[in-house]
Amino acid sequence: MEFQDLLYEKDVHIATITLNRPDRLNAISGPMLESLSRALIAADDDIDVRVIILTGAGRGFCSGLDLKAHASGTRISTGTTKIDLRNAPPIVLHNVDKPVICALNGPAAGYGTDLALGCDIRVASEEGKLGAVFTKRGVVPESGGTWLLPRLIGWARAAEVAFTGRMLSAHEALDLGLINKVVPADDLMREARALAEEIAGNAPLAVQATKRMMRLGLEESFEANVHHVFLQLRPLMQSEDFQEALTAFLDKRTPRFKGR
Repeated sequence: MEFQDLLYEKDVHIATITLNRPDRLNAISGPMLESLSRALIAADDDIDVRVIILTGAGRGFCSGLDLKAHASGTRISTGTTKIDLRNAPPIVLHNVDKPVICALNGPAAGYGTDLALGCDIRVASEEGKLGAVFTKRGVVPESGGTWLLPRLIGWARAAEVAFTGRMLSAHEALDLGLINKVVPADDLMREARALAEEIAGNAPLAVQATKRMMRLGLEESFEANVHHVFLQLRPLMQSEDFQEALTAFLDKRTPRFKGR
C-alpha cells in the first residue's frame, strides 16, 4: 500500500506512521490527510498489528494545516474531491481500537496538536511542544480539541490553553497532564517503542476491548458501562488468548498471545 506525504512501517506487532513533509514541518496537505486515514484504518484492520506509533519526520511533529497553500488558493483536499468528514483523520483516530502512541518529536500546532491529543498516550521529546493556536488564527479547534481538552485536563485548564493559544513546552504540557513522559530527543523513538512493546505483549483482544470500554465510558453512566464491560467479558473468556493466559499462569511462564 502506497501513501503520499506519509511513511508506514510495520515491525513485530507495531505499526509506525510518520508524517513526512519535513521541509514544511509536516504541515497537513490534502494527500497527507487521505494517507493518514488509510494508514490508520490499515493498521487497525491488520490482525498482526497490536500498537500504532504516530510521529513526524524531521524537527517537527505537525505544524497544522498548510496555511501557505491555503493562502495561495489551494484548499486542503484530495485532488478535486473534498475530504469526507466521516473519514477525516481525527474521526478515524478516535475510532481506532488499537492503542495509539504519539511520539512527539517536535512542535505540534493547531491541527497537529489535536492529532497528538487524539492519541491514547503521548511521549514527548524535550524539543516537543503543543500549541492550540486556533484563536490566534481566527478559527476554532476543528479537529477534536474542544472535545478532548476538557476531558484530558478539566474545564479551567482547558479554557486557559484554548483561549490563550499559548505554545506549551513539553515540560509545561507534562505538568498539565497532556503528556505522559518527556525524554531526551535521542531517546524518543526507543522509549515510545519500548512502551509499545510492553503493551503489545498483552492479550491484544483484551487491550482493544479495554480501549473501547474506556471510550464508551466517557459518554455513559457507570451502570451502563459496567453492563457493556460484562458483555465484552463473555467473548473474551471464550478466546484462545484467555486459555493461553490461564495455562501460562499455571505453568509460570510468559503467555504467547495470538489475538484470537
